[in-house]
Amino acid sequence: MSMTIDELRRILVECAGGDETAPELAGDISEVGFEELGYDSLALIETASRIERDFGVKIPEDRLVEVKTPAELIGIVNGQLAGAL
Repeated sequence: MSMTIDELRRILVECAGGDETAPELAGDISEVGFEELGYDSLALIETASRIERDFGVKIPEDRLVEVKTPAELIGIVNGQLAGAL
């Protein structure tokens, strides 16, 4: 099991509102900064809580505050998932 960009996109929309079809979330957002996507630290905290619930992965707070892009967040989640096997 691993997290995909589409799963993260769904979680971002559910946690912070918005529309999956919004232009800022369209296409490959992997390397687009969360700030540019319109997601602040509060939205990322909520996202991390949802990831923990859905994937069983707790993202350390010190790593969460350093995450700048969806690709970085997915890397943390998938790294923890791989280590949990």
